[in-house]
Amino acid sequence: MQMNVRTRPLAAAALSLAIAGALVAPQAAQASAFQLKENSAKALGRAFAGSAAAGDDASVIVNNPAAMSLLKGNVFQADVTGINFSTKFHGTATDAQGRPISGGNGGDAGTTIPVPALYFATQVGDKWHFGLAATAPFGFKTDYDNDWKGRYNAIKSDFKSFDFTLSASYDVTDDFAVGVSAIAQKTSAELTSAINYNTVGLGLIQRAAAAGQISPAVARALATQYATVVPPGSDGIARIKGDDWAYGWQVGGLWKLTENDRLSLAYRSKIKHTLEGTGNFTMPSNVTAVLSNPTVGALLGSGQPPFTHTDGQAGFTTPSVATASFWHQDVKFGLGFDLSWTKWDSFENLTVNYSNPNQPPTSERYGWRNSYFLSAGGEYYLSDRFTLRGGVAVDSTPTYDDTRSPRVPDSTRKWLAFGIGYKASDRFEINAGYAHIFVNKAHIGGVNSSTNDRLVGENDDKGNLLSVSAKYQF
Repeated sequence: MQMNVRTRPLAAAALSLAIAGALVAPQAAQASAFQLKENSAKALGRAFAGSAAAGDDASVIVNNPAAMSLLKGNVFQADVTGINFSTKFHGTATDAQGRPISGGNGGDAGTTIPVPALYFATQVGDKWHFGLAATAPFGFKTDYDNDWKGRYNAIKSDFKSFDFTLSASYDVTDDFAVGVSAIAQKTSAELTSAINYNTVGLGLIQRAAAAGQISPAVARALATQYATVVPPGSDGIARIKGDDWAYGWQVGGLWKLTENDRLSLAYRSKIKHTLEGTGNFTMPSNVTAVLSNPTVGALLGSGQPPFTHTDGQAGFTTPSVATASFWHQDVKFGLGFDLSWTKWDSFENLTVNYSNPNQPPTSERYGWRNSYFLSAGGEYYLSDRFTLRGGVAVDSTPTYDDTRSPRVPDSTRKWLAFGIGYKASDRFEINAGYAHIFVNKAHIGGVNSSTNDRLVGENDDKGNLLSVSAKYQF
């Protein structure tokens, strides 16, 4: 292929259009509400109503450390929740030239993942309690078919955070307790998407012509030559993996309003991460041949060429969360409410910096809104051994139609939950909870990939949660 051009239209632009498409990938794992509340089988059965005030469960170590004052002696608890999530896309996709993109709808991109939680709490004297916990407060995974029409926006997204929490509570009075937590958080991401090499090359030629670097006639001839060698469907794969450790804190208070009523407030800090990782790329043989052409090599300039292994980093912050929780305890039943507020509006932009000196930083705006979770639920004590639970909840989304990503196609959710508990002895207790999640249609109003491939449509989502736990008190 002959490309006799005396300018350098492929210099930084090649990386901006293609490598950015991979290394900006952490934004998509961060896109949408990927917060996980599933840290207790007992609380799940009530749709997490009273999660920070009921005080009958070791999960308060992470939900509100002040409520550890309600735990007696030593408590060991293990929970695991299976999250089954289904999402199916229906819609259309076009490339930067307005041509339809081939491919199917991606199949069912949902998955089933386990979410573990492990707790230990101990009482020291009459007023102090301490607790340790290992939980997963954030995470999501989707995996579309490799050849689906939205492959330039997303294929695989696997994001997760693990928290290790040390908590302490102190009984200020008989009716008031305070608690604090120190949190160490490990966040990791693995994401893949396809690279539209046909659009990359044609877009660069158009940019060069618009900038006056080449004449319109040369641009037309060059575009014809390039499209012949690299036609639509000449795709590669970009893959990014990265992780980071960061640290945060939590404070909480618990008030015994009456002998039977409790109110709690808890605040969890945001945690700032710098995700550091590596980007790897594959490309078809025709694109390899183009980049191997000496004339093209001269256009690319000196330094690291595009579409090669590179390091990158992106700042990301898990949001702060404020929770108010109420619990009424009676002889035969308990009743609770939860209202939590998540400060997603801190996620305004994502800026990625690259180790490749030819790649300038890239930034994308998201402008999320804050979200809330509201639940009501309770439990009924059939006997000294058996407990029945139930609850409902509404979980709003922070995303907007015009910026929603297919990686995590979230929308407002409604929960319907049930649970059962069995107290085998004074020391040993097992619990199970189930919730079905009804999700509003997740409309995608026209999100663009890094190469301006446009996806329009909607995702149909649904979810099921099943959790079991064992608690031993001694």
